[in-house]
Amino acid sequence: MADSVAAGPGDEKETENEDKDREKGASNNTTRAEMSSGASEVTETLGFYERNASKKDKKRNLSDLSLVRFIRAELTRGYFLEHNEAKYTERRERVYTCLRIPKELEKLMIFGFFLCLDAFLYVFTLLPLRVLLALIRLLTLPCCRLSGTRILQPAQVCDVLKGFILVLCYSMMHYVDYSMMYHMIRGQSVIKLYIIYNMLEVADRLFSSFGQDILDALYWTATEPKERKRAHIGVIPHFLMAVLYVFLHAILIMVQATTLNVAFNSHNKSLLTIMMSNNFVEIKGSVFKKFEKNNLFQMSNSDIKERFTNYVLLLIVCLRNMEQFSWNPDHFWVLFPDVCMVIASEVAVDVVKHAFITKFNDITADVYSEYRASLAFDLVSSRQKNAYTDYSDTVSRRMGFIPLPLALLLIRVVTSSVKIQGSLSLVSWGCLLLSPLFICLVLNSIVLLGKSCLYVKEANMEEKLFQKPPSAAPSRTSSRTNRVKYNSSPPGDPVEEDIATSVTSQPIHNGDHSTSVLPNSESDQFLTTPDETEEKDLSQDGMELTHRAPKKDLLEIDRFTICGNRID
Repeated sequence: MADSVAAGPGDEKETENEDKDREKGASNNTTRAEMSSGASEVTETLGFYERNASKKDKKRNLSDLSLVRFIRAELTRGYFLEHNEAKYTERRERVYTCLRIPKELEKLMIFGFFLCLDAFLYVFTLLPLRVLLALIRLLTLPCCRLSGTRILQPAQVCDVLKGFILVLCYSMMHYVDYSMMYHMIRGQSVIKLYIIYNMLEVADRLFSSFGQDILDALYWTATEPKERKRAHIGVIPHFLMAVLYVFLHAILIMVQATTLNVAFNSHNKSLLTIMMSNNFVEIKGSVFKKFEKNNLFQMSNSDIKERFTNYVLLLIVCLRNMEQFSWNPDHFWVLFPDVCMVIASEVAVDVVKHAFITKFNDITADVYSEYRASLAFDLVSSRQKNAYTDYSDTVSRRMGFIPLPLALLLIRVVTSSVKIQGSLSLVSWGCLLLSPLFICLVLNSIVLLGKSCLYVKEANMEEKLFQKPPSAAPSRTSSRTNRVKYNSSPPGDPVEEDIATSVTSQPIHNGDHSTSVLPNSESDQFLTTPDETEEKDLSQDGMELTHRAPKKDLLEIDRFTICGNRID
């Protein structure tokens, strides 16, 4: 009894000690579990295992990084493009723009080609008739004794001058031996001919730029009102300069055609291949540059002019080769693959060049419809009664295409290739050649005029047809003078500048040089693009302002206008 009583308290103490040990074990297990979970979290987050982690945790985590698990993760990994919807939508629109470029560009090229064709055929068909009518008026008007009237209208004076220039230059071209030039060029090496051809292309652009200024100066000098003070050297010196220019430009184009003819007649076609590769070099020089809408308009006009000129050069090459083979039609099919290859390379280079220029500069394909509307506006405005220039001169300024030297060379090649004997045969051949050209000119002009009216109407440019032509841009001297006057104004006076100018309105300058400003309309803002962004900057004390250049409308941009500090 005493033993049992004595054993009772001892057992109770043992049970209490066991309970305490169990509680301690449980607490230790919870802390270990927390530590292991924390270690696993650190392991999953940082990607490595702590040294204090248990071997079981290491084995379990290493099994998670197996090769199969990695491959499965790569195969089943997903992403959502809709989280960056704006970026991918923009990329898709760029692709669609590149796909639209060939169609829109070729529409512009075809329209521009027929514009150049119209101006080119005008020299062969309508210009001789207009010169004949002017000469008849010049001979008959003094007999009528009409006082107070001008003997010739300004347009007739310009036509007579063009006719005299063509006649004099054609007589001078007879002293140039085409055969001697051909054999002289044929004796040169391939690399030398390649360099010569590139130099001729550069010289052609320079001649076109300065030559149109020479012709415009001649026309204005001959038709300037007599009551004004004389500020020129005279009509005869200007006429002699124009004759010299047309003759030299025609010689330059003849050398180009002769070089191309040598390339066609070479046995290994190496020169032709090198000349075609020169077109692809043009991509490198144009694509990776910053372009604005005005610069792209200039490049498009240049491409139109270049393509038309190449077609005429290919025609001259075919005529010269057919003459050497006694007009055998079988020889034409020998030349036909090379002709198609040159044309295809030209088209491909233009498409690739314009596609990437529009892509890199974020220009939409709709801009080519604006360019086409601008060219159509030139055609429609030149057909009005109050037109201030001839259409062929407008094309020359806009595209840099001057038809007189090219027409002169073609006349020289045709007359030397086709042997004509007798005056009767000359008249019959003339009628036979000019009749289809006249018919083509009439049909081409009618279709072009209808299309141009449609393009102008679609562009909402009808109001501009009844506005006065834009006045000449101020010279650098006057602009500097106006800038000095502007900067010399008191600092307290507010100065405002209307940045958005229309096609016909000019910036208002303080001082004596002021121009009238016509009311603006919504259509005046069409085709208006700024030059390079030149914001107003305050210098030193904030007294002097550097103004942003006024916006230039596409109707004011010609082939050799400086846009964005460069000409394209």
